[in-house]
Amino acid sequence: MTDDLFVTVSTEGVKPEHDAPAPEKIVSGDPHFTTWNIEESADGKLFAGIWEATPGKWRIAYEEWEYCRILEGVSIIADENGNERTVRPGDGFILRPGFTGTWQVIETTRKEYVIRL
Repeated sequence: MTDDLFVTVSTEGVKPEHDAPAPEKIVSGDPHFTTWNIEESADGKLFAGIWEATPGKWRIAYEEWEYCRILEGVSIIADENGNERTVRPGDGFILRPGFTGTWQVIETTRKEYVIRL
């Protein structure tokens, strides 16, 4: 098997990036993000990796398509109409372009993601 064609999704050996929601998007708490971006396509339109967020709540507006699988923690994702979904380890879901609402981290949450711009 060619190593550069098979990529393990792991934080090992990947430099983490640290970020937070823009201040105007924060609803409550002091959430912070750590992202291990493991894969980026040559055209810059596809990303895959692991993301972690600490407790807090912020507004989200998706222009991209994202597949997520929760690895650890508990979060509540609500759409603009207030419909809530609680996500826990093992839950997988897709957020499509146009999704708006809030993401609330109850317990520090870690997810695997694939984003397509």
